[in-house]
Amino acid sequence: MYGQYRSTLPYNPQRNKIPVIENLGATEDQFDTVDLSENEIVKLENFPNLNRLGTLLLNNNRITRINPNIGEFLPKLHSLVLTNNRLVNLVEIDPLASLPKLQYLSLLDNNITKKPNYRMYVIHKLKALHLLDFKKVKQKERIEAAKLFASKEAEDEAKKESVKTFIPGEVPTDDPKEEEPSKPVGPTPEQIIAIKAAIVNSQTLEEVARLEKALKSGQVPADLNSGNTDTKKNQNAPDGNKKTTHENDGPTDMEQAGNHLY
Repeated sequence: MYGQYRSTLPYNPQRNKIPVIENLGATEDQFDTVDLSENEIVKLENFPNLNRLGTLLLNNNRITRINPNIGEFLPKLHSLVLTNNRLVNLVEIDPLASLPKLQYLSLLDNNITKKPNYRMYVIHKLKALHLLDFKKVKQKERIEAAKLFASKEAEDEAKKESVKTFIPGEVPTDDPKEEEPSKPVGPTPEQIIAIKAAIVNSQTLEEVARLEKALKSGQVPADLNSGNTDTKKNQNAPDGNKKTTHENDGPTDMEQAGNHLY
């Protein structure tokens, strides 16, 4: 399925528009490097136990979330490239703290890098990190990060501030709000005339009641929507061509029932 495996070469199913990580168990943990860059992966998850894997390349994907327990499956991962993905808030990189051997990390071209105290926060969370965004982590930075996030309250405040800070062009990770149902539009004058005409022509009191209710609520019955055009044409037709509803001069019982609407 994947061809012949060689541990000296990376496993490289890139540029295949893969939306999810799957079937890595077929590699039988024979690779030091797995290259999944330039796909459409959204979540960093579904890893089997890959005790040999040291380098994971995931640049140019759509990653927004990381499995909180990723370290259980990749215990020896030391290098992770997440350049150009969709990580936005500081809290989203917390799962990387479960990777005990992680030393090299790139989050370039993610909006998370523009958040306040981004670099200090990552250094604080990932104690073994040597290189962040291709810049060496200095001892001075470690001391500064430790002071800045000396308490859990300070760390929580940084996460909250990260969520509040809007970066132009960032992709929201929250679920979209449901759209409010549109308000019904009232009937047009032609539709009102059509409803009144239908009341006059009704054959039962139940039909009169139904149409009166529709007129008061402003909702046009479905069986009248298609008949609006014919009603309007009949009203504009010459007197000799108009359809007569009743030949008797006096009002019918149904007309009397609807008189109060005129």
